Formats: sequence, structure tokens, C-alpha cells
Amino acid sequence: MGKEELRMADSTGSTYRIEAVVSVDERGQMVLPKELRQRAGIGAGGKLALVAFEDKGEICCISFFKVDDLSGMVRDKLGPVMQGALGS
Repeated sequence: MGKEELRMADSTGSTYRIEAVVSVDERGQMVLPKELRQRAGIGAGGKLALVAFEDKGEICCISFFKVDDLSGMVRDKLGPVMQGALGS
């Protein structure tokens, strides 16, 4: 599965795609690939906000956002994508 295969763009021209597939270990920890951390500017001690989306009472999607960039981002960026995905 290439990155190009699962790409979505919103009305602002922002692009969303799968960057990596990560595994959860027995302690519940995940490792973000080094290249992705570098591109995203996430260093040791960086804070990420986890946003969960529910469908029919079950969590179906999980997204991470840098806490420093979070103000308004969920509403401004993710809202149009979710509306487009749901056909609204």
C-alpha cells in the first residue's frame, strides 16, 4: 500500500494520507518512525493530543495532533474532511 493510494484533500487544499503503520507492544506503547518525527518536528518530550472519533458507540478512528498547534486545528482542518468523508 503506497502513500499515494490513500490520500484525501480537503477544500483548503490540505492533504491527508497514511504516513506509517505502527504496532502497539504488550505495554501499550507505539513508536513513531524517526523520519515522521523529524518531518513533524516532534522531539523527545513533545506532547501529542489524541482525538478519537466514534461511530455507533465504538471508536473507529484515532488521530494525533501536536498540542502546540491544536488551537482551532481540529475544527478548521478535520471538520471539512469528516464532512466530505460522510458525504455531508
